[in-house]
Amino acid sequence: MELWQIRGGRRLHGGCTVQGSKNATLPILAASIVCPCRVELQNVPQLSDVDTALEILRALGCRAGREGERVWIDSRTLSSAAIPHRLMEKMRSSVFFLGALTARCGEAQLSLPGGCQLGKRPIDLHLAAMRQLGCEIEEEGGSILCRSRFLHGCELTLPFPSVGATENIILTACAAQGETVLHGAAREPEITALCRFLRAMGADIVIEASGTVHIRGMSAREHVRFVIPPDRIVASTLCCAAAASGGDIVLRGADPTEISAVLYFLKAAGCAIIHNKRMLRLRAPRRLHAVGELCTAPYPGFPTDAQPLLMAALLRAEGTTRITETIFENRFRQVPQLRRLGADIAVRGRTAEICGVERLFASELTATDLRGGASMVLAGLCAEGETVVCDTGHITRGYDGLDRVLRGLGADVTWKALPSYH
Repeated sequence: MELWQIRGGRRLHGGCTVQGSKNATLPILAASIVCPCRVELQNVPQLSDVDTALEILRALGCRAGREGERVWIDSRTLSSAAIPHRLMEKMRSSVFFLGALTARCGEAQLSLPGGCQLGKRPIDLHLAAMRQLGCEIEEEGGSILCRSRFLHGCELTLPFPSVGATENIILTACAAQGETVLHGAAREPEITALCRFLRAMGADIVIEASGTVHIRGMSAREHVRFVIPPDRIVASTLCCAAAASGGDIVLRGADPTEISAVLYFLKAAGCAIIHNKRMLRLRAPRRLHAVGELCTAPYPGFPTDAQPLLMAALLRAEGTTRITETIFENRFRQVPQLRRLGADIAVRGRTAEICGVERLFASELTATDLRGGASMVLAGLCAEGETVVCDTGHITRGYDGLDRVLRGLGADVTWKALPSYH
């Protein structure tokens, strides 16, 4: 169990550097096994999900370790294509190893992945596409066995721009004979980062302006160095934290173009935003304005991961905001907890209506998932008194020292891990 203690009422101010991207790091760690080589990654965030991915690599026979923000992997010693169930159930992103192992070994054996319970997130799109690339897939209970004697390129169209399916298709297609053309691919910046990494490994990958991806195999290289890009959801979190607290912060390393949808609504809420390619300043008023209507959507639309964060920032905004969630059906799990602070939120189906209140009051909350837990920390920043968020490790799956970063910006936030007793 982990405890977050937040004493509200302090405006955030000052500057910080945004951590490396969790959602870019995890598929890149899986991609490191696509061919035998040595990989060095820099700017890797220190997260429990990254630790789990390194455990998986070692369980597969690879050498892998880290020193601070530097991670190294030697996949030349890979000796297994089966991932233990205890590691698969720790995180959703373990599913990326399906495509990577199939590309490297011609087979992969794993169980259905775990992670935050945000609703149905089937991997049907992943499996259907891999069958078209030449894989035979057996499903029994919660286990998946994928085999391929011959991977061949083909033309694929995704009915929905699934990030995970896009990344698994790209990883598998790196080992296919001929060209694979993927239409309807997800366009998140993490997809671009994965493709840049694979090109550094020797893959022939081209992304058209339309988002269509062409993969024409790989000429493996022996040694690859790559810098993980900044985390756009962490940047969004810090912007929403500053907005919630009426603060004035400068973020270094954030790419404003990657969070333009979030910045659009924060500006509509009354924040002043100045930015260039690698620096962003956000100055918030004492009290925000409601922003009317917004819907989550695949990139470049408003990200579902940022929805709980913006909701937290708008709890005290003047007026009413309606947020419609189109990606995950259980993405409003934070709402009952935020109501404990005095928030006025009504949920009808997939739409949440937030009526701003003048004051929030501290309470004891329980984190429901990664971004929902972060939203409770943000809400605590503008609640009167000391808010306590009890968490089973959700928040530290995605944030590298969030308490330390917020303290550096003037917040009164502490985090501590409590001993577990069995």
